[in-house]
Amino acid sequence: MMTYAAPPPPHPQHDDGVSPAARRWADLRTQVVFRARRLNLGHMIEADQRFGQRDALGPHGVMLFFVANAPAEPHGYTLHTAYRLWLASPDSDDLVRLLADLTEVTADNIARATATGRGWHPLGPEGSLVNGGDLGLPGNAVYVGAGVTTLDTDRGRWHQVARTLRDVPANGRRLSVFDLPGQCYALLTDGTALHLHRDPHAPLGVDGVRCNRTLDPDRISYYNPHANLTDQGDDGTREVWRRLAVLHRTLAVHLLGRRPA
Repeated sequence: MMTYAAPPPPHPQHDDGVSPAARRWADLRTQVVFRARRLNLGHMIEADQRFGQRDALGPHGVMLFFVANAPAEPHGYTLHTAYRLWLASPDSDDLVRLLADLTEVTADNIARATATGRGWHPLGPEGSLVNGGDLGLPGNAVYVGAGVTTLDTDRGRWHQVARTLRDVPANGRRLSVFDLPGQCYALLTDGTALHLHRDPHAPLGVDGVRCNRTLDPDRISYYNPHANLTDQGDDGTREVWRRLAVLHRTLAVHLLGRRPA
């Protein structure tokens, strides 16, 4: 079985007073945004292509993030992302329930492996939590976070919105899947909470990213309205954060031997 070592050391200190660790985490947050945005769009395209079919995709998925030592890279690491998408069903349409069920499965896998003296990892080979993405990791890969991709937005539930793509509006212009927004949530082991609203029609300069920690380490002092991001939003949003946090904590304690920051 693979062993999972400690995170690779950051590159040497810059002369500007910003620590290598701070730069590395800021870079990692930016990469997570990019991966989540790309995965959410791919999720939406696939769900649209399979809409109404027997193998239709559900509107929610879970992402797991790992980093591996890569000395040739600018910050000394590479990011690996694995994910799990579900077929459409009443259970997979409920994000809060989906996260709760996945956390229960994770805890059961950990307990069963511990009782039999075997190791367990969310990427398998036994009891894998994922079915897509980077399914093979380098031996020094380390867990750094978990996230959610969802096709439900303030525009409506996915199943409602997807039907509008099949309607011919009064003006004759049919929308495509590339007109629709999506969103992602992520929690990282340094205490980062990140929300991405992917909107293809957002004004120039509006990236849809809210984060409780900076993506720009050179901004030493600034007011962050999202410092308490997981406490913001409506009851449903806060419950998603809470359920994701339980899954994230369960994985971090098992894989790293500690709770996330």
